[in-house]
Amino acid sequence: MKFKIERAAAPFWVRPLIPIMAVLVTFIVTSVLILAAKANPFGAYYNLLIVPLSTKFSALEVLVKATPLIFTGMAVTFAFTSGYFNIGAEGQLYAGAVAATWVGISFPNLPAIVIIPFMIVAGFIAGVAWAFIPAILKVKLKVDEVVTTLLMNSVVLYFVSFLLNGVWRNPESGAPQSPEISPAAILFRMIPKSRLHIGFIMALVVVVIVYIVIKKTPFGLTMRAVGASKAGAQFAGINSNRSMMIAALVSGGIAGLAGTVEIAGIHYHLVSALSSGYGYTGIIAATLGGLNPIGVTVAALFISLISTGSQTVSRAMGVPVYLGDVVQSTLLLVTLGMLLLQNYRIKRL
Repeated sequence: MKFKIERAAAPFWVRPLIPIMAVLVTFIVTSVLILAAKANPFGAYYNLLIVPLSTKFSALEVLVKATPLIFTGMAVTFAFTSGYFNIGAEGQLYAGAVAATWVGISFPNLPAIVIIPFMIVAGFIAGVAWAFIPAILKVKLKVDEVVTTLLMNSVVLYFVSFLLNGVWRNPESGAPQSPEISPAAILFRMIPKSRLHIGFIMALVVVVIVYIVIKKTPFGLTMRAVGASKAGAQFAGINSNRSMMIAALVSGGIAGLAGTVEIAGIHYHLVSALSSGYGYTGIIAATLGGLNPIGVTVAALFISLISTGSQTVSRAMGVPVYLGDVVQSTLLLVTLGMLLLQNYRIKRL
């Protein structure tokens, strides 16, 4: 009996099941590592997924950690939809954070109603500016955006280090962190005695806007056409370079908002460890969510749950706290593998 692998699209009903299957396969694979750590996989996953939702504080922390992920997930989704593979959301996040910090410490006398919108606009523009160089290189010179956006992440981190060890070094403590932003620039807390701030609502507003733009507007249709086939879109008379350029810049701006809300809602000053890889994790959320804004939001919440739960399972069972990172990485690889395999099938000769 002989078999051959042939290219064939998967049935329509299979595609919505891919994220669910990817999660199940990921849990099976990572169970081996949990067993190697001499722990019970069922107990580990209970502490990873259920316990964080059992208290008000930890449940709200899931939303806090999901906020920057939703922004970066939307940024990646917007770019990937047009066929522009933006791996630079991490750097664009930091660019937005730098701009927001500058506004927050340079205009201490502005009222909240002025300085907060000022920070938001500045963060968005900074993200756009940081995304511009890779985008123009892609459109004009055909330089691979995966390489340039990834390299730009390192550049902005060195720039942040330069600021924090130079002009913005804290004058009181001497620590490599910027001065505190103006109290008026701080986003108010939605629930007392929690870290959940209005930035979470801002993230949901961005989700709605991105969904409408991608799914309900002519430009969204153009983006999806370019992302599906750049050559086909050009044949249909679509200016694919223009669509890709706009998508890249808007993507950078959305990622810049992630940095803005982290400064104004959580840290109140710039530090080099502002992000725990939110830009890269946003790629996982976008992939798992199938580049659908609603699906990406659910994926961001799920990943935040894993991140919060990894600390719980470490305390309860002695499993390394890096379990959450391993689950996220495995989830990305499994999801990518399933997305690739959905286009093939095994046929008996």
